[in-house]
Amino acid sequence: MLPPGSTIGILGGGQLGRMTAMAAARLGYRTVVYAPETHSIAGDVAAAHVQGAYDDTTALARFATEVDVITYEFENVPEAAVAECTRHRPVRPGIRPIHLAQHRLREKEFFRKSGLGTAEYQRIANEDDIAAATALPGILKTCTDGYDGKGQIRVATQRELTAAWDRLHRRECILEALVDFQCEVSAIVARGLDGQACCFPIGLNDHRDGILRTTVVPCGLPPAVQMAAEQSGLQLAESLSLVGLVALEMFITRDGRVLANEMAPRPHNSGHWTIDACTTSQFEQLVRAICGLPLGAVDILAPSRMINLIGDEAKDWARFLAEPTARLHLYGKGKARPGRKMGHVTYVTPKV
Repeated sequence: MLPPGSTIGILGGGQLGRMTAMAAARLGYRTVVYAPETHSIAGDVAAAHVQGAYDDTTALARFATEVDVITYEFENVPEAAVAECTRHRPVRPGIRPIHLAQHRLREKEFFRKSGLGTAEYQRIANEDDIAAATALPGILKTCTDGYDGKGQIRVATQRELTAAWDRLHRRECILEALVDFQCEVSAIVARGLDGQACCFPIGLNDHRDGILRTTVVPCGLPPAVQMAAEQSGLQLAESLSLVGLVALEMFITRDGRVLANEMAPRPHNSGHWTIDACTTSQFEQLVRAICGLPLGAVDILAPSRMINLIGDEAKDWARFLAEPTARLHLYGKGKARPGRKMGHVTYVTPKV
């Protein structure tokens, strides 16, 4: 157990690192952020910001020896950087979760091996794969570097599949069959050093253009469906031997089946509601897990609806501040761009 007063290292300088640092400070921990940028929004609230490239082993070693435990705030930190850090300090959740999450085909195969249901999928890496493709209509996705809808093209025929693969520069891809789903949900699971795990209440998600727009809790689904979604998240965390936090995004089909879609071994956008409407926030829970503290309770304090603020939507900050049930969170980013997450607002309503 790492007591308060210890130092947590965070690989990555974005908003998830920022909110993790804020939660850590509330529990009495220092945080040091490592990022390639000279300035980061996570570094704004941390005790220190270390600038360095992810392939700079000297800088990574210096950073690692200044902290007691390390985590990462996004899953595209290069594996080699995480491996270098593990030579000096424990990294939680570690290399294996990002090794899987960084590659969509590996991720889907791991889901299947872990007993989780998925949509039909196939590897697309050459013309023979295209000729043999049966997961149509579907979505062609690059195996790597996809985020917020990037690197994805919907296709209905083999002809469209060929054209889409060309547009994606003939990279290794995965073709995922379309799912006839009634809704999308996410389970966020924390698992501690002692193997104890707990799942936050299931969030009901709405995506637009590949970006999460809203999450509603309680999700309103039948208890049996919610329990199945929670069990999928817990099963994933156990299969990973996770210490930390993992989010599992899922489809709920029209006949009530739960299908795993993607995972993220870190705090997740769909868990931001927990800051204002849950006994323990997902960020505090991450700190508890990686430091060996008991996990916190995850009771819903009030019904909530989280809305992402994309691009210029954050300029309405004065209106959100004037609304009594709104809780505004701005990330301190400079320039607003289309598709860029600038903050979120959570509407919290009293329980009746």
